[in-house]
Formats: sequence, structure tokens, C-alpha cells
Amino acid sequence: MKKDIKNEELNEEIVNEEQEKAAEEQTASADAANEAEAPKELTPEERIAELEKQVEDLKNQQLYKVAEFDNFRKRVMQEKADLIKNGGAKVITTLLPVIDDLERAQQNMDKYEDVNAVKEGLNLIIDKFFKLMAQEGLKKMDVVGQPFDSDLHEAIAMVPGQPDDKKGKVMDCMMAGYTLNDKVIRYAKVAVAE
Repeated sequence: MKKDIKNEELNEEIVNEEQEKAAEEQTASADAANEAEAPKELTPEERIAELEKQVEDLKNQQLYKVAEFDNFRKRVMQEKADLIKNGGAKVITTLLPVIDDLERAQQNMDKYEDVNAVKEGLNLIIDKFFKLMAQEGLKKMDVVGQPFDSDLHEAIAMVPGQPDDKKGKVMDCMMAGYTLNDKVIRYAKVAVAE
């Protein structure tokens, strides 16, 4: 029985020691947390050094951003210059078959005595040209008989003495107008009824 009492006392001592260790660990971790939460007081020299480091970091970031923007600006300007320089390449490539046809017509023009054959060939070339331009989005304005619209037409003459139903309408087109992808690129020069 004495042995049992001694074992119980030993067990109690071990449990007490473990509880004390756990309490000490909690106290130590709480102290560490309090130290982490509470910033340690810096001397004025340390504070100045810290602020100078922050300023240097911000300067470096700003220089990086300026350099990055400058590179972006140069790249965009180069792309614009390339686009302007080579932008017409697509249209010119589209026109090359028409140029080939015109050169063939010019070479063979002296061989033909029949003017109607030359006219027919020239009309075919013109039709081909307008089909190619239509594929690129070019459209010729149909203006005769339409009401005058200053957004599409340029009136260069007025035709007096017209019936009331024709007043304000386009009577004649002196120079065709064109749109490219629904944007006017040349206004039609027209005569308008008064």
C-alpha cells in the first residue's frame, strides 16, 4: 500500500511538472506575441536609415516604371511607323492583277484594229478593278435622284426651274463619291435642283 501511495504521489508530481511546463510555454509564447505586436522603439538614426531605404526603393520603382513606359511608347511609335510605311501593301497587292491586265492591254492595243474589242477589254479591266476594290470595302455612291445630303455630297452647281418634286434632289453627278467601310473618303460633287 505504501508503494501505491508513492506511485500516486510520483504521478501527481509528474502531472504537476507537465502542467507547469505548459503554463511556462504559454507565458513564453504570449510574451513573444506581445513583443511582435509592440514595435520596438527605434533610435532617430535607425528611423532615418529606414526611411532613406524606403525612399530609395520608391525611387527605383519609379525609375523602372518610367523606363517601362518609355519602352512602351517607343514600341508603339515603331509599330505606327511600320503600319504607315507598309499599310498600303495590301491594297497594292490587290491591285497588281489589274495592273497586269492594263499592261497586257497596252501591249496588244496596236495589234487590234477593232475598237470595240479594245473597249470590251478595257471595260472588263475596269469591272475587275471595281470588284477588287469592293472586296476591300470601297463603294461608289449612287447619288442621282437622291435628296441632297451635305454629309455625302458637295454641291457645286444649282439647277434652276425644276418641278417641285425634284427640288432639293441631286440632278447630276460631276465627280463620283466613294465610301470605304461606310466612311466617306470622297464626297460626290453634284448639281442640285432649286
